[in-house]
Amino acid sequence: MALTLEDIGLLFQQHGHTQYTGEPVTQLQHALQTAALAEREGASPSLIVASLLHDLGHMLEDNGATPTMAGIDDLHQYRILPFLRQLFDEDVLAPIRLHVDAKRYLCAVDPAYFSTLSEDSVRSLQLQGGIFDDDGVRDFIARPHAADAVRLRRWDDLAKEAGCATPDYAHFSAYFTHCLRTSAT
Repeated sequence: MALTLEDIGLLFQQHGHTQYTGEPVTQLQHALQTAALAEREGASPSLIVASLLHDLGHMLEDNGATPTMAGIDDLHQYRILPFLRQLFDEDVLAPIRLHVDAKRYLCAVDPAYFSTLSEDSVRSLQLQGGIFDDDGVRDFIARPHAADAVRLRRWDDLAKEAGCATPDYAHFSAYFTHCLRTSAT
C-alpha cells in the first residue's frame, strides 16, 4: 500500500507527538529538527525531504517506548520504503534506506563519532549489525547516495534538542512538490 502526501501528514498528526525513542524530543520535533539542519546547510530539496521522512518507519507500528531495550531493531529504514516508492525517487529514498548504515560507517571512519551517540543510538547500533569492518566501509561509501546518507546521519544525531525552534511541518512539506516522481504528479 502506497502512502499519499496527505497520509504522510496524517502519520505525523497521529504519531508525531510520541516520544522519539530514548530522546528528549517527539517524533515530529526530531523530524523537523533534522529537516531544519538540512535546509540550513543548503541541502537539495530531495535531501531535505529525506531528512524530514527518514524515521517515518518508526510510526508504522508500536514497538513500545524503547524497543532497543527489548532487543528490537524495527528496521524502520526499510519498512517505510514500499509506502513511499510511488511518491519519491531514489534521491529521497536512498538516504532514508542508508541512514542506519551511515551510522555504522561513521563509527568506523571517525573515531570521535561513536562518543557522540546517545545511549539509544549505541544500543540500536549493536542491533543493526555494529560498526562496519573495512569491507563494509568500502562497500557502503561506494553506493550511490552514500554521501547524502552520511550528511543525513549527522543531522539526525544533532536533531534531539529539547525546545529547539524550527519551521513547522507545512514549511518542510512544501518541498514535496520539488521531488515527486513524475508518475506521482
